[in-house]
Amino acid sequence: MNTYQRIVLASRPRGEVVPENFRLETLEVPAIGDGQVLVRNHYLSLDPYMRGRMSEAKSYAAPQPLNETMIGGTVGEVIASNNPKFAVGDCVAGMFGWSEIGVSDGALLRKVDAKVIPLSAYLGAVGMPGMTAWYGFNQILQAKPGETVVVSSASGAVGSVVGQLAKLKGCRAVGIAGGGEKCDYVVNTLGFDACIDYKAGNLEGDLAAATPDGVDAIFENVGGAVFDAALGRTNAFARVALCGMIAGYNGEDIPLRNARMLLTNRVSLRGFIVTEHLDMWPQGLAELGGLVATGKLQFRESVADGLAQAPDALIGLLKGKNFGKQLVKMI
Repeated sequence: MNTYQRIVLASRPRGEVVPENFRLETLEVPAIGDGQVLVRNHYLSLDPYMRGRMSEAKSYAAPQPLNETMIGGTVGEVIASNNPKFAVGDCVAGMFGWSEIGVSDGALLRKVDAKVIPLSAYLGAVGMPGMTAWYGFNQILQAKPGETVVVSSASGAVGSVVGQLAKLKGCRAVGIAGGGEKCDYVVNTLGFDACIDYKAGNLEGDLAAATPDGVDAIFENVGGAVFDAALGRTNAFARVALCGMIAGYNGEDIPLRNARMLLTNRVSLRGFIVTEHLDMWPQGLAELGGLVATGKLQFRESVADGLAQAPDALIGLLKGKNFGKQLVKMI
């Protein structure tokens, strides 16, 4: 291939993301220098954090620059190499963004084995989302057998792994998801003990019925009313791993009515960004890979076909239209 496509951030969203915030470009495939590798990306990961990066608001990471390739995790194959650590044909995970091609000096590339584990899984259950679940569950929630763990966005790439880790630990896993189909999947395929459909209109009552012994740990991906309901069920010394606040990603206020529970129940709440804990990744990824390879960890994917579909797929993800890990297939 002599040319490739990429998508850049053309403008910053005001409120909800729209397709016009992006621009598809065609460029010539670059020549690589000494120590560099050229990668043909097969899959692109779409994740909620991208909405935050599109904003100029102060956050834990620098904003996505305008007119530059949109940020994103990728997996693909080395198609040319001037680096002795990588051979043509090696499968690699990297951060090449919304682009069919990537060039790297190898520093941030991770070789992956696609023989036992599907290549796409390295962007989900055995990638950043899986590590997010693993770190939050093991390092922050530290749930013990018999405790009740509530997981919001339970059918998503992160929440689905959290609940399965909780079950493997001997906990009661209660998910919260949107719609009957997602809740059925969370219980019948992933093995959660219960799943609350927040769209059914009885979030607090349904959650109370599913957590008769209260809640000992919350893995929070959503915020807003969902987090509020879970906080209202906490036991003394409950722990909260605060991973995402997708309810407020478009700038909406996300007030907490049950904030007093943080004090009353002496709740420990910790927000975290998994890329700040890279020292834990080798252990976590090894454990997750073993669980996927042996069939003990299930995952589901929503796959958009072709890079041009990425903007619509991200917009859908931010509205909860995806089912499982959202990917874009580029080859």
